[in-house]
Amino acid sequence: PRLLSQFFFADERVTQVVAEINGLDAELDPQQYLVLLNQLHLSQAHLLAILERIMEECIPTQRHSRDYLVKFPEELLVDNLGNHMLFAAECLLAGTFLEVEEADGAQLRPQARNLLCSLELVRTVLREQSLSQPGSYPEPVRAVLVQFDRLFAEFELSYVSSLVAVKSPEEIYRQQEIIVLFCETVERALRLGYLTQEMIDGYEPLLMFTIPRLAIISGLLIYPEGPLSLEQSPEQMSRVFSPFYNLLKKIRDLLRVLSEEELCLLERSLCTAE
Repeated sequence: PRLLSQFFFADERVTQVVAEINGLDAELDPQQYLVLLNQLHLSQAHLLAILERIMEECIPTQRHSRDYLVKFPEELLVDNLGNHMLFAAECLLAGTFLEVEEADGAQLRPQARNLLCSLELVRTVLREQSLSQPGSYPEPVRAVLVQFDRLFAEFELSYVSSLVAVKSPEEIYRQQEIIVLFCETVERALRLGYLTQEMIDGYEPLLMFTIPRLAIISGLLIYPEGPLSLEQSPEQMSRVFSPFYNLLKKIRDLLRVLSEEELCLLERSLCTAE
């Protein structure tokens, strides 16, 4: 059950697969080469998962901040992101630029080299520790883990920043404003009887359409100074709504001519229409 013992056997598996790949002629047996590459991917992912648990156990208060993750596009926030970063570092060190421009790759190579060297040091130190005292983490082990954690975070941020447009602090703030708008919309809809708590607790599928519809009305009429404010330019709005700036203006103009009763009828209809 000891994490260091688990790490030892996971590290042995990675070493074994790498040795098999190095001893194989990929041109003579391309199918087996692909099988081994997949095994390497799985074994490295397992190794990193155990290493993550070790760092949480050994240096929980010294972990490098991962606040930058909120800047990443949601589609990148997957369970195997760490393993993807390791693969990217290996490609960069080998001079292969699969996802980034060559100029960006050249700038990232020193970081990739430092990261992979740090990982090799971590593997060596943890293997030795697992064979001597698998139940403890002396200061030299902790220092190596702290350094690896920092280098990994720095490379991850740099690599993804060169790959996609990460969110700016302003965009993150705008998204938080949208979250607040949706929360206030739900609270108002509950108060007016448009929705019920049972619908929310039961994850009623219709809410996926109802709440955004009501939020647009709330953002244009009830909270006109919020994230849907049309007094700002499209560039100042969240990217969620900026492409629909002109359409939102038309919707706002139409909503303004409705009476209170007509607006109530409209909102209720939006809660039932599919």
